Amino acid sequence: MNPSIICPKFEKAMGILSQRWTGLIIYQLLNGSQRFCSIESSIGISGRLLSERLKDLEQHGIVSREVFPETPVRIEYSLTEKGRSLEPLMKEIEKWSQEWLNVK
Repeated sequence: MNPSIICPKFEKAMGILSQRWTGLIIYQLLNGSQRFCSIESSIGISGRLLSERLKDLEQHGIVSREVFPETPVRIEYSLTEKGRSLEPLMKEIEKWSQEWLNVK
């Protein structure tokens, strides 16, 4: 592979994963299915932006949305198989951050 040419698939993947909050949403959903308000409060994202990111991740097949016909309606978000396949990557980023980053 020529190092000066970036693979279009890699470029697309980086475009998806580098959107602000996307990595944190995926990381949060590694814990299992969650409701919108739970994700919102756990990472401190605005509802409007979370909704936008979840729709984008759903469109890319990374997150699935399940509606439960209850009163009131309950909606849960979870990672698809494609989304779960990002777990090793997320764990490596977590490991790297613990070793190399100082947070004050």
